[in-house]
Amino acid sequence: MAETGFIDEIKAVLKECKNASQYAFVTPENTAAFFASAEKTTPKPAAGSKASENTADYHTPKNSAAKTAAACPRTTDFSQLSLDDLSLAASSCTGCRLHPTRHNVVFGEGNPNAELMFIGEGPGYDEDMQGRPFVGKAGQLLDKMITAMQFARSEVYIANIVKCRPPENRNPEPDEAAACLPYLRRQIELISPRVIVLLGSVPLEHLLGQKGIRRLRGQWLEYNNIPVMPTYHPAYLLRYPEAKKETWSDLQQVMKVFGKVHNKQ
Repeated sequence: MAETGFIDEIKAVLKECKNASQYAFVTPENTAAFFASAEKTTPKPAAGSKASENTADYHTPKNSAAKTAAACPRTTDFSQLSLDDLSLAASSCTGCRLHPTRHNVVFGEGNPNAELMFIGEGPGYDEDMQGRPFVGKAGQLLDKMITAMQFARSEVYIANIVKCRPPENRNPEPDEAAACLPYLRRQIELISPRVIVLLGSVPLEHLLGQKGIRRLRGQWLEYNNIPVMPTYHPAYLLRYPEAKKETWSDLQQVMKVFGKVHNKQ
């Protein structure tokens, strides 16, 4: 198998890294029972249309449940909303102070029956303009990471903690994340992935309530009986490319769950 772009980048970084030996591969023990218990007990929802990739025109949800969700996401029961209804609700959401400055809501995209889900922090400039997650430079690196894992981007699902761009690409504030989390939690429930990969400290903190991405990356965690692998955000890797080796170690652990193994050339 030909080397992928992400793996080639790791090799290039390691040649320049004087302290490459400090990056040890993580080998977690006793995970078989955990993964066995995490197998799905309910069937996947029927495949539906993907979340809209073009939300330039803010439209009003057609059903009353979606309208209520858009106005008061933190106090709304999302349990009856389909993925399409959830996307409609998010497209006109006014639940936090991020909505007045957005160009597009970035709901998420990918396979609605995906077994692998990636969760980042929030949209940047490019995502805000296009209404799609991870389409800028960090998104290009994420695409390489997904390819290196022997998946296609169309096979996975990608979402964020918040669906509107925070000003100046800052991290979302706690109240902003709290307002948006009901959408994400329902997305996870509907997609029902086999594994979730958290990209960076923001989803680690707001989805799992834990801090310390450097300490917890590479360790299996759990969200509602779904195995969760925290690792570095692609934007962090663009700033600190020496961390790509650690990230590749984390991703290889995820690959093993799916029976995928990187063949060294």
